[in-house]
Order: sequence, then structure tokens, then C-alpha cells
Amino acid sequence: MQSIIKRDNMEVPFDTGKIAACIDKAFEATGGYKGDGKRISFELTLNVLKKLEQQYVDTSFTVENVQDIVETVLIEGGHTEVAKAYILYRQKRTSIREARSELMDAVAEIVRETNRDNANVGNSPSAKVLQISEAASKSFYLNRVLPDHERAAHIRGDIYIQDLSWYGKTLTCVQIPLGKLLSNGFNNGHGSIRSPKNIRSAGALAAIILQSNQNDMHGGQSYAFFDRDMAPYVEIEYARQEKNLRENLQTLGVTASDEDIFDLVDKHTRNETYQAMEAFIYNLNTMHSRAGAQVPFSSINLGTDTSRGGRMVTECFLRAYERGLGKGETPIFPNLIFKLKYGVNFDEGDPNYDLFHLAMSVACKRLFPTFSFMDASFNNIFGDEEVGYMGCRTRVIANANGEAVTDGRGNLSFTSINLPRLGIRAGKDIGKFYRLLDETMEIAVNQLLTRYNLQKNLRVKDFPFLMGQKLYYQSEGLNPNDTIEKAIKHGSLSIGFIGLAECLVALTGAHHGENQGSQAQGISIVSHMRRICDEATQKHSLNFTLLATPAEQLSGKFTKLDVEKYGVLTGITDKEWYTNSFHVPVECEITALEKIAIEGHYHKYCNAGHISYIELTSAPGNNIEAYEKIIRAMSEADMGYGAVNFPLDICRDCGKQGLHTSEICTACGSSDISRVRRITGYLSTLDRFNDSKLAEESRRIKHE
Repeated sequence: MQSIIKRDNMEVPFDTGKIAACIDKAFEATGGYKGDGKRISFELTLNVLKKLEQQYVDTSFTVENVQDIVETVLIEGGHTEVAKAYILYRQKRTSIREARSELMDAVAEIVRETNRDNANVGNSPSAKVLQISEAASKSFYLNRVLPDHERAAHIRGDIYIQDLSWYGKTLTCVQIPLGKLLSNGFNNGHGSIRSPKNIRSAGALAAIILQSNQNDMHGGQSYAFFDRDMAPYVEIEYARQEKNLRENLQTLGVTASDEDIFDLVDKHTRNETYQAMEAFIYNLNTMHSRAGAQVPFSSINLGTDTSRGGRMVTECFLRAYERGLGKGETPIFPNLIFKLKYGVNFDEGDPNYDLFHLAMSVACKRLFPTFSFMDASFNNIFGDEEVGYMGCRTRVIANANGEAVTDGRGNLSFTSINLPRLGIRAGKDIGKFYRLLDETMEIAVNQLLTRYNLQKNLRVKDFPFLMGQKLYYQSEGLNPNDTIEKAIKHGSLSIGFIGLAECLVALTGAHHGENQGSQAQGISIVSHMRRICDEATQKHSLNFTLLATPAEQLSGKFTKLDVEKYGVLTGITDKEWYTNSFHVPVECEITALEKIAIEGHYHKYCNAGHISYIELTSAPGNNIEAYEKIIRAMSEADMGYGAVNFPLDICRDCGKQGLHTSEICTACGSSDISRVRRITGYLSTLDRFNDSKLAEESRRIKHE
């Protein structure tokens, strides 16, 4: 017994002292030796050595072999409790080693190629470093922080803890109170920024705010009232232009009528506003956050401000977005959301009806804006406190702990449920399904509480911009060393779900796009989940909400786990992805109006966020009438948020847009073609889609 083989297969000198030390630690874990410790330790060590000599006369042995014999000797010596402690210790150490090995494998994969779990992350060195740190962070939380039953549920694939790498560090998203920040000024770490004195400065600061806050949070950053909040700076610009013009005329000794002066002032102000909006769009597609790994996840809501300044902001923003980037490329960010409201912009004669038509014209070319419906039954109850959405679909408004406001609030974290798995386990037994669903929902609620109890103890100084500059609702009055609980109790904790369609196939034999009975069952399931969220809200005085999960990487992860566990099941696990949330499967041949009618029933239950899509073969062009029919059908179906998709290909060399069916541009012959598609609410290019989403995109049936 001169040497021993370690776990890394290296052969090293054998040290009997390590066996004695191992036995001593096992006894220490159970209260120490009962009697002469030195004698007991010596006898047990001697017995281990004897067994080693007997079993490994002519062969080498490993660390694992020695530990197995230590367990046996402890049990044979009557030290059962010590043996149990030793076994648990070995299991824990094994788990840590396995986690470390998995982490190293993940890092090796990232070093080879940045993963595509997030289509907004590129392949730059900083992106790789970000993802390596996220892999390490995820491993830490899984193996050192999560309770065993929650960890097991996540690893098994019963639930999925979204953004696990950010688990106890930060929050998900927020609707930023832009008006307050621009009015009061702010500090982003290197000095104070005063309130802007012209519209261009206001636009530049609006972009800087999004970038600064993205470094404090991992999710989306949004402006719920962009037109309203920017309008005062249009008026400041009017006053500045008029003052300069009158001074110049006086200097030159030239007179002009008030009407001529106003026309010139209006022209110059409109030009400045357009330039400000164009620069804002350029900034959000070029400036990076998170150490240069990605541009900010940004969303802009506008369309309902009827003031002169608000209308000008909306019009100029839409026209700048329509023009596109330098070679006419479609801007990827911000997610542009046009709010629709009766009496404001939805009908002919409304003061902003012209802007609605302009918005549709831009959307027919650029995929954005998407449309949110302020008159939906679950949105109009909040009156003038208009609901703001984020591009990925997130929504927050009702509040168990204070006012129902949009600004300054957001989702704290969310955990998603694997509905198809519950359907598979239940078979055709509906009663069993609901029992399984209740159990899984309880795990999700408790998991969100576990995470919240970490989040609430973070301090203001951990969020130098979000909390330090008082972006979050009721963060005023908090000092740097204060915890953030007072503020974040107004945020939302969301339970998401994926694969309602596949779940229904498992339960009823058909999904909700095929059978009215399945549709009724689908509504029953989603409404049941919402009731559980509402009950958790009352019980815990926290805002538990139901989310139609924007599954990107998750769409394939759950499916892969279920194929391994249950095999390939027709209509359930026989493709690379599970259908997003409550959506009718993308491969289902169904008309646009039929899809809208089916999915419209689910929006009111998903109070944390929802979206429905209609897929077209190609860009609608000038066919605004048909496009408007789709938007109005969404409104009539009581949807909260909707979008129209179509392929958007752009040659990066010559700027030709349209559907490029070949690999080269028909105009210039270039093979450098950007193929923009919508993924979970926002835009990206197909080369950044993961394999599951690529497969899903290729199967999308067009709704004629």
C-alpha cells in the first residue's frame, strides 16, 4: 500500500493519516467520540487498513475504494449514526464535484462558442466572459443556496427558475419613471446630470438612463409614457427656437409676422425632435451594457398623449423608426409599443387617429410597433393610470401593497411550470392532473418566496442607479445601507407556464386550436392557475401574478428532458420545442381571426403579461386596411397586447428589403443578408436563434 489513485486518475503516495483524520471528522459531525477517542480512532483506522490489505493485494485502489471501506468499518463497529453522517458528507462532496465538473464543461462550451439562450447576446469576448460568470453563478445558487426540493424540481424539469444566474443579485425588470428623472436630474456614478434644456439632450439622456439601469438589472427596461414624458422638452425646444429666431431677426434688423415666425419655429422644432428621436434609436442599437455584452433590453410605450409635444414625439419617433438605421436596416431595439385607446386614437375623428395610421404603416414595414389595448377589460379598470407593456410581454399594475401604478414597478422574478409533463403524468385523468398542478404551483409559490427573501435583503447601495436614483416606486427616503424591501414589495412575483397545447393533447387528445372541448379545458387550467396566484397574493401580501412565459431557451429544455423521461409522444414531445404559453401551435393551419378568437380568452388571466401573434407570408406593404382588421379583431377579442409577424430580410450591403428566398441578394448579389424575425416579443436575427427556436420558426404556418 505505497500509493493511491485520486479522482483525477493521478497516482500519489498513500497516507494512512488521512484515513484517521477522515474518521475523526465523521465523529465530530455527530458530537464527538463517546469514550477514549484516540483508541477508537486507532482501532477503526487499523480495521480499514486490514480490509485494504485483504481486498487489494495485487491491485491498486482509489480514494472511492477507501471511503467505501470506511463506511463498512463504521457500521460493523456499531457506529451507525457516524456512518450515516459520513455517507451524507460523501454525497455532498460528490454533488459539489459533479457541479464543478458540469461548470467546467459549460465553460468549455462557452469558450468554443457563445451559447444562444439569449438572442440579444453576441459572440464577443465580453459576451463570453458574461456567460462564463453566469454559468458559475448558476452553479453556486443551485448547489449552495436553493433548498433541496426546489433544486430537485428545477433539475428534474417540473419547474424552471428563470434567470437563475441572477437569482439573489438583482430584480428582473422595471418601468422607468422617465419624466421624474428628466425633471429632477440624476447621477449615473460620475457626476450629476441636470435637467435637459432642449429635446436633443432629453433624447440622449433617455438613452443613457436605459443603459445605466440595465447594469443594475438583468431584464427589460421600459418607458411606459415616453410621449408624455418627452413632451415638455418639445415645448422647451419651441421656446428656445423662438427666442433664438427673434434675437437673430433683431440683430439683422429684419421683421417678420408672428405667423411666419411660428412656421419657422415649428419647422426647426420638428427637425430637432426628429434628430433627437433618430439619435435615441441609433444609441439603443449601438451602445452596450453589461460590460459590453449586449444592448439594453429596451421598450417604449407611446401613442396616447394628445398634447402638441406628445404628438410630435410620437410622429417623429415613428418616422425615424420607419427610416431605419444607416443602410435602412430595421432597428432591433427599442421594442416599440403603440397604445390604442377609444376616444384618443382608435377611431376616425379621434385626436391621434392619424398617428395610429402612421403606426400601422411603420409596422407593415418594420414589424414594430406592436399594439397594446388600453380598453381591454383588465386594463381599462385602471383609468388614467394607463398600463405599460414591455416588448417581451411583461405587464404590472395591480398592487396588494399600495397604489396601482405602472411607473417605477416591475417583475421581481418568475418561475415557469412544465404543463406538458403534468399532462403526461396524469394521462386522461383530469382529477389527477389538477392535483399535480396544485402541487407544482405550491412549489413555484414557495420558490418565489425563497427568492424574494433573498432579494428583499439586498441593500440600496447594491443598486446604485435603480435604488440610488429612486427609480423604484417608494424607494424615496431609503439610505444606502437600507434594505430594499420597502420598495420591492410593490413589484410582482410571477408564475409562468409553457406548453398548454401539448398538455391538452396529453389530457384530451387534441389541443385548443383543434377542439372546442380542449379549448374549454385550456381556459379552465389557466384560470385555475390564476386563482392560485390570487390566493397567494392575499395570503402573503405580495403581488403573485400569472405570466404567459416568453420561452426562449426554455422551449427546448423542457422538451428535451421530457423526451429523455417519457420518450417521443405524438403531438406532445415529437418536435424540438413546446408551444409558447397559451398559444395555438405555430404549425396549426388556422385563420388569423380564428387564432385571435381562441387566444383572446387567455389574456385576462395572465395578469403578469401576455401576447398573441399573427403570422403573414410577407410584409403587408400598403395594405393597411387588412392590417387594421387584424388589430381591431385583437381588440374585440379582449386582448391586451398583440403583434403581426412576417419575414423581414435585409441585405447589409445594399439595403434591399423584402423576403430573400435565396442565399444571395437579388439586387447586388451579396450573401450578407440579415434575416430578422420576432422571438419572444423582441426582434433578432435568425443566426442568433437557438436550435429549438430555429425549428419552431421554420414551422410557422402563415395566417391568411
